[in-house]
Amino acid sequence: MKKIIYTGFLLLAFIMSSCSDFLDKEPYEDPSAETIKDEASAIAMTNAAYQPMQRPKLYNMRIWALDIVAGNSEVGAGGGDDGIETIQLANFVAGPDNFAAIDLWRGPNPGILYCNTVLENVPEMNINEEIKNRCIGEAKFLRASYYFSLVQLFGDVPLSLTPSKPGDDLFPVRVSKDKIYNEVIIPDLLDAIELLPRREDYSSKDLGRASKGAAAGILAKVYLTLGQYKECIEMCNVVEGFGYVLNPDYSDCFGGEDKHKNTAESLFEIQYYGLTKADFWSDENQACWLSTYMGPRNSGWVGGGYGWNQPTQEFVDQYEPGDLRKDKTILYEGGPLFDGKPYKSTMSSTGYNVRKFLVPLSISPDYNTNSASIIVLRYADVLLMKAEALNELGSTTDAEEPLYNVRKRAGLTDRSDVEGLSQEQMREKIRHERRIELAFEGHQWFDMIRWDNGQYALNFLHSIGKVNAQKKHLLLPIPQKEIDSNPNLKQNPGY
Repeated sequence: MKKIIYTGFLLLAFIMSSCSDFLDKEPYEDPSAETIKDEASAIAMTNAAYQPMQRPKLYNMRIWALDIVAGNSEVGAGGGDDGIETIQLANFVAGPDNFAAIDLWRGPNPGILYCNTVLENVPEMNINEEIKNRCIGEAKFLRASYYFSLVQLFGDVPLSLTPSKPGDDLFPVRVSKDKIYNEVIIPDLLDAIELLPRREDYSSKDLGRASKGAAAGILAKVYLTLGQYKECIEMCNVVEGFGYVLNPDYSDCFGGEDKHKNTAESLFEIQYYGLTKADFWSDENQACWLSTYMGPRNSGWVGGGYGWNQPTQEFVDQYEPGDLRKDKTILYEGGPLFDGKPYKSTMSSTGYNVRKFLVPLSISPDYNTNSASIIVLRYADVLLMKAEALNELGSTTDAEEPLYNVRKRAGLTDRSDVEGLSQEQMREKIRHERRIELAFEGHQWFDMIRWDNGQYALNFLHSIGKVNAQKKHLLLPIPQKEIDSNPNLKQNPGY
């Protein structure tokens, strides 16, 4: 039994295995039951648990495309049926057959399986205790992250804490999201904080692995989502204690050069090494797609250039005068040159394209050569979470400092803009700041559906003309294919 489970798993895991870094290892000659109880095998199994995050079902496409659903941008693309699944979501007409919903439902499941495989087998291995603890901590961090995505998107979901085996129930029921938060997500992240190394304790070849700071930062976001503001502040303080700082320049966080990866501001990011021969849609593809998708369509400016994720005029109008982030986030006519080239409003149906993730041809000449990371969590987010939690507890004056620190880097240095505000004024200021600071990084949808129990999302969407948006749309539909194959799955209300 275990030989079958291990061997099948390791054939996938070795895709991830590396000598130079943990994304690029040579496979072992014999991934059999006799060779899987050593340190290298524990690491290989753990490496595999990261890989589903890299795929288009999650961060390489579907997660960032949620900014389109949130109203920051339009699909753009090539017209017709190009991106139709995202257009359906963004127009709130998607049903249970929507391809994006299917991807987001299925995307975390391989990662959860791989994490469960690590957690079932690594604790019993007779290997270096430091490596064992790290692997267990990484698996718990990743499992919590996968489930956090699922419960935010779908609400109650099936729960699996062990690898699937013959004889297991093939028709699991949906488990309360509260149970998953309280019995899996929060305990896993607390354990991960204890077990993982600090970021600084990793060698250069292991940079990008989950760390204590990453676990504390994600847990802060979990607590904020649950409205547990005191606990959120405590976790934000833990992150601060680990020495994270804002990069001097906003654009230092993004780009295809090594200096932009795993910076002092980064708590956790999805790693790619580029230079892969895998097919564009392959699960083994090791290239970041953000530049490929978001570059102006047919411009020849970046490898690919499909013209997706075009910012709306309403979004662009939210920039305050003097906000340095505008020129580093948005391509607009009259703005700074990109790689020596002027932008024209005719390059997009809205007049704008996203700039912050674009990598010039001199660094990444094709769709499969971009080694840029996709940032999941950075310190600016933590500062804004702390400001929000403080304000919600009534400590509005204390919220000024973390909010100001984020704005100061953006060139908004007048402290009076954040001083003397009422709680409601501060709340709106922080929400505005999150939208601008974290634009197109896949956070806005998750923020909108947690604010005011989702009423904020509905009010905003209606204000920009998305009148189809209803309460049911705060959760995605359970894919009909999954319901057809599992009679115990019940659809979300309204679909």
